[in-house]
Amino acid sequence: MWLPKLAFPGRRSALVAVAVAGLLLAGCGGSPRPPAGAGPAFPSTLAGAQAQWLLQALGNWPIPDAAIRAHFAAALLAKGSPAELNASLAEWKQLGLVSVTSRQPDSVVFVVSVRGGQRFRVNLTVDAHGLINGATTQEVAPTASSPASVIPALAPEWVAQPVTFKAGGVTIYGTYTHPGNAAAGTLPAALLIAAYGSSTDRNDNAPGQPDRNTYEAVANWLSADGVASLRYDKLGSGQTGWGRYAAHPERAGLGTYEQEAAAALTFLAGQRQVDRARLAVFGHSEGGVYALLLASGLAGPAPKVRAVVLLEPVPLRFLDLIGQSVIASIQSQYTAAQARSMEQTVTRMIASLRRNGTLPPGLQPGVGLAQIFQRPLGEAAQIDRYDPAAVAAKLPANTPELLTCSNADGTISCPQEDHLAAGLRQAQARLDYIHLDGVDHFLKEDITGIAADYNEALPFSAQLRTALKTFLAINL
Repeated sequence: MWLPKLAFPGRRSALVAVAVAGLLLAGCGGSPRPPAGAGPAFPSTLAGAQAQWLLQALGNWPIPDAAIRAHFAAALLAKGSPAELNASLAEWKQLGLVSVTSRQPDSVVFVVSVRGGQRFRVNLTVDAHGLINGATTQEVAPTASSPASVIPALAPEWVAQPVTFKAGGVTIYGTYTHPGNAAAGTLPAALLIAAYGSSTDRNDNAPGQPDRNTYEAVANWLSADGVASLRYDKLGSGQTGWGRYAAHPERAGLGTYEQEAAAALTFLAGQRQVDRARLAVFGHSEGGVYALLLASGLAGPAPKVRAVVLLEPVPLRFLDLIGQSVIASIQSQYTAAQARSMEQTVTRMIASLRRNGTLPPGLQPGVGLAQIFQRPLGEAAQIDRYDPAAVAAKLPANTPELLTCSNADGTISCPQEDHLAAGLRQAQARLDYIHLDGVDHFLKEDITGIAADYNEALPFSAQLRTALKTFLAINL
């Protein structure tokens, strides 16, 4: 799934910076200052005193408004209310203090980690009166780890076997993960459908980000749970490439990708070890729409799906999702009058794309806002015809569903995923709706919301791992 990364600094970012500093001080448990010898000590300076106060205050979060006003400089509080600062603090509770690296009278520099992985350096400063007046944060690059080091291991005696199958006259390349010695018809199995269109391969990797590795991690988790899996390079990606569409990729539309997903599920169901009565389909990001189309029967004839897993899926019509992201960014960057005009342009662009597949007259691809909508003029614009919640409502009653959202997903928010959850409930699905904490769009433990971190050597969500294991044990 691709969406433009449009994040602009505003009032909230200053409060978040302070929140980072506070929770760095607090550590994972929000406990008081550790005893001597038990961890980093804070200096006997104005900045150190504020650090100690924050430790104690965060142990009883939320901090009372009066206490915030007594400890934070007025210039900082002018950028946001005590309630907003408290809300920002709540988002950063997973940070733990690693070390105190610099001690000056008016500042303290800390290094913190996210669940022992991702690290940040924070500089907390105070003014001449000893009141907290700001904080800056900088992510510390990984040192000894590599992307491979955070991918869970494949279960013993399981193999990741290269396979091919045909779909629409194209040879599709994939990986079938299974044990070497299972009896015929005994294994539950899952089809893993990756994210955005033609740019994302079987492992959820893409040009420029070859180490996201989301679906390799998921497949290896599944191997430990005794679940076989198939993941594949969608048309236009990886080994599959464009095949017979090489001269005219634009002719590979939505139906081609639906046919590909159905052929993949049929191939998986036909493997000797697989129990056809225990098939699941996983969809990540845009892949979630195809998972729903398969499970609802709207993608055409395919084996019956017993359970559906939707990992940070696209929850709205595709162009609406892009439009909401663009409008939110416009509102944070421009004056009210400018924002209204640009929002009207975005609305016109979406309406025109839906009406005839082109941008309105006078708006050319590659110019201003039009550039944002240039990329989804193919398959992604076509997938916009589906409201995922409406598709979800067509699922067979009592279909087990696992749906995730995350408070740190910078691409799709939990309130947006609520729309899809409503459709799943309308179908009377057996829904497990998991709200992940501090997990990015590609399921890594990452609180930044920065797309560049998708490719970093960060651990995959332990919370998701536990939820998947439980869900599959019960429903597959």
